[in-house]
Parts: sequence; structure tokens; C-alpha cells
Amino acid sequence: MPQSHAQSNRDTIYPIFQFPKHKMPRIDGDFSDWNLVPETYAIGLDQMKESINGIGFNLDANDLDISVKVGWVKDLNRLYFYVEVFDDFWEFEQLDIKQDIFELVVDADVSGGNFIKKWNANKKHIPIEELHFRGHGAHAQNYHVFMPAVNKDWAMVWGNTPWIKDFPYANAAYQYNLEQGKSGTLKMEFWITPFDYAAIEGIDRSAVSKLKENEIIALSWCVLDYDDENKERKDFINLAHNIKMIHDGDFLNAFRLMPLIRELAQELQANWSFVEVDRDRRVFAFKDESVGNVEKWTWDFGDGTTSSEQNPVHQYNIGDHWTVVLTVENKDGKSIRSKVWDVVTK
Repeated sequence: MPQSHAQSNRDTIYPIFQFPKHKMPRIDGDFSDWNLVPETYAIGLDQMKESINGIGFNLDANDLDISVKVGWVKDLNRLYFYVEVFDDFWEFEQLDIKQDIFELVVDADVSGGNFIKKWNANKKHIPIEELHFRGHGAHAQNYHVFMPAVNKDWAMVWGNTPWIKDFPYANAAYQYNLEQGKSGTLKMEFWITPFDYAAIEGIDRSAVSKLKENEIIALSWCVLDYDDENKERKDFINLAHNIKMIHDGDFLNAFRLMPLIRELAQELQANWSFVEVDRDRRVFAFKDESVGNVEKWTWDFGDGTTSSEQNPVHQYNIGDHWTVVLTVENKDGKSIRSKVWDVVTK
């Protein structure tokens, strides 16, 4: 769990809360879905550092305060965020980039290294305009999330892939009652799709990051805080404790994709999938995807044969549409999952 900033947060592994599939957050500005997430998952101002103006860890919550929770859903390659920010001076009336911003950086496959053209080592040999189209923001992504977004897109993607901030690759919702130059609290929720490689050509040439339980991803954020009428940025408050986080994956924080907490773990529930191994020979590999503590498996392949293996391989003798049934059991009971005619042989 998060530690005091007195220790190096490079050694901290922050948790990403796993939502059950039937209780994933709805991006609608009603944040009650996040009540499932324990406060131990909240990452606050005490974990952050100001890296430009010499303030360091001497941050004043009366000036700006922040709490962030991060979530995920197993088998859904999205990262969910709930952000609550108090600011004593809100700047959001400009249509350009000079406003209060929650800057988020994600490198889900932990590939590391520079990913912004301004710091590309090849700019001595390749024009920076060309570097924009040759991987700017490709292997890691930087989102400038506007707080709030007024008459503009909810975020600016610092890269050559602005399409990743649009649905169905991202979504966002806000709740606030703010006045320009006044104090107040903003709440927002959003999700993004992390990419191992995001291509300027679009999704067809891109590789979505596969999020897996218990794996570590690289992630960090900062707040760009504008606190005067001259539209000059006052503070750069960041979780990584290093300004290089905005462009170099090596300086991001470690986050772990956590399993379901005990209170939300489902009881025994059978489920399975399959792949066709050899169509001509009618061979299929079946995979158990049941939830819970399974002690016994019984497969009925629909052709009069069964198996007690967890992940059996089965060959059918004739072509047909098959109803396959998996029964799983433990000392507390059993669960059955039938899939009708999903398996077809020729």
C-alpha cells in the first residue's frame, strides 16, 4: 500500500483496484460506483512532490489537494480513474493548454524510455516534425486531462494519436460547480485504453496492452496548477517526484493490477472457453475459466464422452453442433455452465 513520501516512492508499488465485472464504473458523473474502493487505495497529496518552484514536499492542502483512485476490470483492457481535486484558484476559461490540468502518463508494458519527440535522441539527425509521425507518444501515452474541460475536448494527447482519447478508447465525466479564479472542488472519472503501441494510422496498426491480474504496469500523474490571472503555471506537483515522468517511462511509478478483494470475490461459478486446434480432425482444446476454489471438474462434450481434466483436449468423430457442459464442484457445492452450439464441427 502507499507509503509516506519520507521513503523513496520508487520502491512503492501502488495498488489498482479490481472491480467485479457486474459492478464496473459507469462514466456518468455519479461516482457512487467508486464507493466499492477502500480508502487504502486512495493516493493523495502526501505522496506527491512539487518539482519546479522548490516547494518539494512542503505542499499546502489549502492551496491544492488531490485524491486519486485507480481501477481495472479483469479481461477488459481499460484503466479507470476517479480524481477529486480542491483548488483555491481554478483556471479553466482558456481554450488553449493554459489551464489546470491532470497530466496522466501510462506505459502498461513497462517498455520504458523516452516517448515524446522533444526529447527524442534522434532529433539531431531527423527533423522534429518528422519524428512527430514516427512514434511520438507511441509506446507510452501522455494525457493532459483538463480540469474541467469547458468548450474543448476532455483531454489533449501529447503524441501523434489524438484518436486514443475518443470513444471507444476512452470516456470521461465531471461533476463541479466552479467559478473562474475562485476556490472549489472538482470530481471526475474517466477510463483510458493503454497501448503497447499506438499508431498514427489508427487502431488497425496499434497494439492494445493486455492487462493481467497481479502484473505490474508503469503509471504516474501530475497536476499543472495555474494560480493567477496572468495564466502562468505556478506548480508542477507530481507522483513520480521527477519532472522527467512526463516524457520518459523509466521515471514512472509501479502499479499492480490487484485481484478481487475477498469481500467482492464471487462464489463458485463455472465458465469455460475453447479454441479449434485442428478443423479437419475435429480437435478442440477446452479451457477452464471458472471462478472460485474448484476441487473437481466434469466435462460433458455432448457426444457421449466426458473428462475430469481441468483443461482437456477433445476430438469429435463426426460433424455436428455440440452442447458442451462443464460442472465444477467444491466442498460447498457445485456450479454448471452450458454453452449451446458454440462448438461446431464439420
